[in-house]
Amino acid sequence: MKSTFTRLVLATPLVFGAATAAHADSNFAGLTWGQTSNNIQKSSALNANLNHPNFDSVINNERTWGVRAGQQTDTGRYYATYEYISGSNKGLKLRQQNFLGSYDVFYPLNETGTQLFGGGTLGLVKFEQNSSGISRDSNISYAAGLQAGLLQDVNQSVSLEGGYRYLRSNASTDFAPHGESSLGSLDLHSSGQWYLGANYKF
Repeated sequence: MKSTFTRLVLATPLVFGAATAAHADSNFAGLTWGQTSNNIQKSSALNANLNHPNFDSVINNERTWGVRAGQQTDTGRYYATYEYISGSNKGLKLRQQNFLGSYDVFYPLNETGTQLFGGGTLGLVKFEQNSSGISRDSNISYAAGLQAGLLQDVNQSVSLEGGYRYLRSNASTDFAPHGESSLGSLDLHSSGQWYLGANYKF
């Protein structure tokens, strides 16, 4: 299963590249800023040992920033994104980094450059646990999701957008005090992100 997914992730940029080579319109790069909330699932051992700790509150509406680059045509776009999120609450600290490849389809609303967009995303998530008094642990796993939003051209080179992305993952980390055995594990089940972005075409 993992080897199949690895081949899929590695093949995705090649598919994107082949398609954009045939239909390339313009390159673009951009920045995003938003808020992310996570759905953290805990093992039964961790719930029993720590009396049902609330890890969902650690990354809850935390600020998220990202950078992206890709190619855009009249009908859609292909792009790669890096995103960074971290949060802490009552001594619990989590960090998430997303490495994503996405494709969006455009649906024009008018002649002034306003478009709806929607598409899919594949990539990797690095999930890290670095709570106070706990051994640091991290895991890299798959990410798959959907996104949708509104894109507005400001001029021929600049566009603004707002959107929402939902990601599923199976990244997991152990929760073990320094020098002791694990008390249980955390699973990053899903992430939801509202964001604003600015893009520059060249």
